[in-house]
Amino acid sequence: MSNNFDPKSAIILGMQDAIVSLLGLIAGLYFAFTDSIIIIISCIIASITAALSMGAANYLATRAGNDDHALWAGFCTGTAYLATCAALILPFLIFQHQTIAIVSVFLIAVLIIYLFNLVCYHGRVFYRHFAEMLILCTIISIVAFFIGEIAHYMFGI
Repeated sequence: MSNNFDPKSAIILGMQDAIVSLLGLIAGLYFAFTDSIIIIISCIIASITAALSMGAANYLATRAGNDDHALWAGFCTGTAYLATCAALILPFLIFQHQTIAIVSVFLIAVLIIYLFNLVCYHGRVFYRHFAEMLILCTIISIVAFFIGEIAHYMFGI
């Protein structure tokens, strides 16, 4: 049984997954729909369900390793996921203009990636991890853009 639980890895798991998955969802919805309300509602539903799922998954994974802190690990992951999602959804609640909102979402995502890598890594390792996360998020957003465009074309939305 583990007595040296470090919540950093649980928080990183939640934040990273939230950035990648919600950023992709927001990008896909942004290019498929013209109504911010659809984007906001869809992202809130996805964020809550995914946060619960991520928290439960990390709890079960940590518990499988006979770690005493499994509940805390799940809580940290789910909370980090939900907090990150809230930060990414916020621009659509603040700005009327969708273009300003989507640009703000990407800036917030880059800021979160930067800050989280700044806290976790130092020196050359920081730049490598920061670039890796940024590239991964960018690629997923581009894929989501094309999925949104295909949905827009296929369904006439």
